Amino acid sequence: MTPENRAKRRAPAAARITKPRARSAAGVREIFARFEAANPEPKGELDYVNAFTLLVAVVLSAQATDVGVNKATRKLFEIADTPQKMLALGEDAVRDHVRTIGLFRTKAKNVIALCEKLIAEFGGQVPTTREALESLPGVGRKTANVVLNIAFGQITHAVDTHVFRVANRLRIAPGKNVLQVEMGLEKAVPASYGRHAHHWLILHGRYTCKALRPECGRCIQFDLCDSADKRIG
Repeated sequence: MTPENRAKRRAPAAARITKPRARSAAGVREIFARFEAANPEPKGELDYVNAFTLLVAVVLSAQATDVGVNKATRKLFEIADTPQKMLALGEDAVRDHVRTIGLFRTKAKNVIALCEKLIAEFGGQVPTTREALESLPGVGRKTANVVLNIAFGQITHAVDTHVFRVANRLRIAPGKNVLQVEMGLEKAVPASYGRHAHHWLILHGRYTCKALRPECGRCIQFDLCDSADKRIG
């Protein structure tokens, strides 16, 4: 066997050695027990008044901050808190309300289009299944998961950049893409913590386990973390 062929045969074993190892079930439970003790009832940071306005807010939040979305939707939701009212308001008016948000033209168009579909196909009600939600304009898997979790209390794991980072750093659900992490969280997160899991992970990633400068000194998971990004001292 040539040296080249021997190297090819060795490569898979090396890859298995360096691949992040998922944390044990007991270790995952300890992580979420700490999250719960520190924040028993975590909340999302988008403002909304019902399932419809939550759906619109999440659609608008793509590539935007929750703070920015809340500023834009405060007056909008006061006058248009149903698909019928939003549709009557019209695309131009919706666009004017959300123009401070990135991609506001496309998002305003999607909001009107999803209102039309909600009225035509769902009786003006926000559907309660992922498949139906994903059929709406501007709604992807992450948006559907957020709505199902917050509005309808279903156990779903919406994976944004914060959840992806924390799930990998703490080895709760190591994965190379958001779907791998989501599937990993479905298997790893104990059911008793399932409803709040994605909020704990988002908030932890947003305010403590930050991308560039994680604030490890005040992290409640510090002693459990063995990430290469961990900052000591």
